[in-house]
Amino acid sequence: MSLARRMQVLHAPDQRMPMETAIKVAFATTDMVHVNQHFGSAKSFAVYAVDPEQSEMLEAAQFGELAQDGNEDKLSVKIQLLEGCAAVYCQAIGASAIKQIVAQGIQPIKVQEGATIKDLIGDLQHEMKAGPSTWLAKAINQHKGPSPDRFNAMEDEGWDE
Repeated sequence: MSLARRMQVLHAPDQRMPMETAIKVAFATTDMVHVNQHFGSAKSFAVYAVDPEQSEMLEAAQFGELAQDGNEDKLSVKIQLLEGCAAVYCQAIGASAIKQIVAQGIQPIKVQEGATIKDLIGDLQHEMKAGPSTWLAKAINQHKGPSPDRFNAMEDEGWDE
């Protein structure tokens, strides 16, 4: 299985919206509107940057024909695509795939049939504003990186030899 097509949204430097607290999330979708795919046999993914106030599509990727045959080699290409994502939304996902993506720091999220990407992004933004769950808080903190004031705090503690 290979990546058949990958399209990224590019912006001129002055057009890009600042999204300092944004996290990347992926959606297993065939129509770019609904999450309607099993992770292992997903034909395509849409990847978005989401922060509490806005979201933007970053890329869309399409894969060749796939079968739900238990062959786990096909997962590696998908997991590479998800690099940097905090979560992947899908209708279903197998135990082996869960193990592999969790090892990469990606949270699998199973959704009900008919769930729209727009609604799921809205729910995620609401959660970001209201107080994130454990996985989301961890993803936001990883995205922020270490605090620039951490050394000042260490200096305030003093230094004894």
